[in-house]
Amino acid sequence: MLIGFGHPTLAGHRPGILIYNMPPLEIIYQDKHMVAINKPHGLLVHRSQIASDASEFALQLLRDQLNRRVFPAHRLDRKTGGVLLFALSKDVEKLMQQQFADNRVDKKYLAIVRGYTEDTGEIDYPLRKENGTSQEALTRYKTVARAELNVPLGAHPTSRYSLVEANPATGRMHQLRKHFSHIFHPIIGDRTHGCNKQNKLFTERWELDTMLLHASQLSFQHPVTKAQIDIEAPLQAEYLRMIGVLGWGDEEMPSHQTTVVES
Repeated sequence: MLIGFGHPTLAGHRPGILIYNMPPLEIIYQDKHMVAINKPHGLLVHRSQIASDASEFALQLLRDQLNRRVFPAHRLDRKTGGVLLFALSKDVEKLMQQQFADNRVDKKYLAIVRGYTEDTGEIDYPLRKENGTSQEALTRYKTVARAELNVPLGAHPTSRYSLVEANPATGRMHQLRKHFSHIFHPIIGDRTHGCNKQNKLFTERWELDTMLLHASQLSFQHPVTKAQIDIEAPLQAEYLRMIGVLGWGDEEMPSHQTTVVES
């Protein structure tokens, strides 16, 4: 089942707060220790002072859906959709957070970016924290598909795009967004690090209201059973619509768009 983000309405008792008509969260993996959802684009993981317009959060929605406490093992940006993992106890939360901190979790993302990317590439470019400290950051990627549309933009008679599968070897804040911007292939829909002209084109021509970045897969050793876990999240409706706009079919899509493998 594909989950799309609901249409916002204003809550009368709290002016300026957006209420979303959310369907149940799509659970793509669950055992006695952990649960993973396919987070909708636009949904915050938890409450944040920098997003006062939101009133619904993955943490609270999943807690209410399961009728038990859940603990986020990692984070996804608000506009990023895909695999979001929660622990069902504080002990498992600590174990999984340590795996993420030690870069022992293999992460794959699908991103639609401006321009034609190289067939494969590495982006080895340090990123700065908010306090100015520099951190090593490494992203590997491969190009899955390319498209050229007869849509002029600026000095260019056509518009070119690439679908890339990105594998961040480190886990820095906004790493993929900053790295693809650094190599002049910004992610479409990224308002902070992206291309304003491209974002405006997609908004006005195709009514895109999200960022085309999807967390497609997490692979790691189960912190309790030690089994190999591979959790995969299918693309969501808005992302699939943009793939259709760009003329890509099933043959261009990566093969890992199923559910979960446990061995």
